[in-house]
Amino acid sequence: MRILHTSDWHIGRTFHGNATLDALAEVLRVLTAQVHEHDVDAVVVAGDVFDSATPSAAAYTLLGDALVDLHATGAAVVVTSGNHDSAARLGFQARLLRDGIHVLTDPTAIATPVTLSDAHGPVHFFGIPYLEPAIVRQHWPEGDAAGRPLRTQAQTMAHAMDLVRRGMAEHAGRAIAVAHCFAAGVDATLGLEREVRQGGLDVVPLDVFDGPDYVALGHIHGRNRLSDRVRYAGAPLHYSFGEQHKPRGSWLVDLDADGLADVRWLDLPVPRRLVTLTGTLDEILSDDNTRAHAESWVCAVYTDTLPQTEPMRRLRERFPYCAMVQHAPLEVAGAGVGSYAARLRTAQSDDERIASFLAHVRAGVGPTEREQQLIRDVLDDRVREEALV
Repeated sequence: MRILHTSDWHIGRTFHGNATLDALAEVLRVLTAQVHEHDVDAVVVAGDVFDSATPSAAAYTLLGDALVDLHATGAAVVVTSGNHDSAARLGFQARLLRDGIHVLTDPTAIATPVTLSDAHGPVHFFGIPYLEPAIVRQHWPEGDAAGRPLRTQAQTMAHAMDLVRRGMAEHAGRAIAVAHCFAAGVDATLGLEREVRQGGLDVVPLDVFDGPDYVALGHIHGRNRLSDRVRYAGAPLHYSFGEQHKPRGSWLVDLDADGLADVRWLDLPVPRRLVTLTGTLDEILSDDNTRAHAESWVCAVYTDTLPQTEPMRRLRERFPYCAMVQHAPLEVAGAGVGSYAARLRTAQSDDERIASFLAHVRAGVGPTEREQQLIRDVLDDRVREEALV
């Protein structure tokens, strides 16, 4: 059996205020073509189908179109919910969907698989929706195997995988588990989800996933191989500049009679490249940069000592898709010498105090000659007004 593992579609997410629905639709059309080209038997979507618990009508339309197109290839589709999804909204019409499309959002049904078959026999798909301990522990008041309450995601996921293994014991054949969580061993540079907490109790140990022939994970936006049989596919689009150098795609998983036989990566296109340009504003606005990146999403990090006037307007004149601008001045020699309070104590006059303040808020750069003259004029005017009182 051949399975395509994808995840984290985040239908409806914006990119710095820009809609991504059209770009995602384009990428999903390519993914569907790959399913047809490679004779995929089952497509697994490992959570975060939507970006919001209350998706827009357009987001539902895109999901419906994608599922219908995937089903038309002849492949079965298995979808689970992620932390961004509302399990109830994603799963409310599961029983109304056509044969071959399975939306698994019920934590009480984890041990009951969706079963497909090939020439070698059955393959059981166990869907684990995103499990928030405070919400789902009511379903398992007995707690974990040691009788402890399910207080962490690691405990809750371990209990869910115990249910999967129980289901595997009751259903002979090969097994695929689909889950949405943060597993130990993930490369922290891969574009972590905004809500992912890397420290402590939310990390699920890798050995929790022992048992199935393949574990399809979602939640991390970059591809990651934790072991031959436990992997993240990542998101099909770049949803932040921190992800810009990470490939987009999905895993093509082959099972033979004995279980996992092969896993290979299928690249997806990037509708609009992301680039971070760093330098002075004039350097960023150079003709060379414009020719190279006029059609890219641009994050501009300008290093001028002083903030520039209307930088975003100037950038968008050259880069229509400039999405983000940051001012990150290079450290000025002597900027950190002495504290601001100490400089104020040694100032002998108001103009020296103002000069110290400007140097403090402008990374060590005091007033220009023109600014010094304006400061003196203002102070002189104040002295004259006070003299007339």
